[in-house]
Amino acid sequence: MASLEARNLYKTYESRDGAVTALEDVSLKVTDSEFVAILGPSGCGKSTLLRILDGLTPPDRGEVLMDGKPVERPTQERGFVFQSFNLFPWRTARGNIEFGMELKGVPKSERRSAAARLIGLVGLNGFDGKYPHELSGGMQQRVGIARALAIDPAVLLMDEPFGALDAQTREDMQDELLRIWATAKKTVIFVTHSIEEAIYLSDRVIIMTPRPGRILASLDIPFERPRSEAHRTRAEFSALRHEIYSRLKNVR
Repeated sequence: MASLEARNLYKTYESRDGAVTALEDVSLKVTDSEFVAILGPSGCGKSTLLRILDGLTPPDRGEVLMDGKPVERPTQERGFVFQSFNLFPWRTARGNIEFGMELKGVPKSERRSAAARLIGLVGLNGFDGKYPHELSGGMQQRVGIARALAIDPAVLLMDEPFGALDAQTREDMQDELLRIWATAKKTVIFVTHSIEEAIYLSDRVIIMTPRPGRILASLDIPFERPRSEAHRTRAEFSALRHEIYSRLKNVR
């Protein structure tokens, strides 16, 4: 089991212009093996919410529970994938993937075996000895995903991981992520500001309001899996995209 629940979260930051409320009374629950997208405009608190769910940032009020137990700090039960790759430039792809296992004290032979399996899972066979500067953006993000999976987390938290990629690579990586998710069956919480990406990837889309961030709606995605490019061309896909766009536009 790997459920994650937020209860009545509030978060305020201090700025030069005074207090800024990032989150206001945010509650949500993500169930085992569910793929949930959190969607909203820039600055609405999506990334703040994700950091609180991981225990990286404490809320001012409210609580986060994982399988009913309080989340108070980052643990290896949750893996985090950032938009800005965050790879160690002095480590190879394999070395980056092995990093979390090294911290856990996993023996070298086991690390190498696990890294080889993950390199195959994310489609990087033959690139394990390459350094980040020798890899494309899409390849670097595959390393980031493999590194997050290497600690075998129950929950994968992803903060706009494809936002820095070009359009074609972004769509390719969406398909890669769905393939990996179908194999690993992790609980995934995926932050994005792309309506189409949210619909294509997820079982459910949680829509947030502009700052202060609140939950506007939670919509189940009716499309069967596995997903493919054909889903994007369906009339139902376009209708759902328009519905979500209208909701976001009308709440501004």
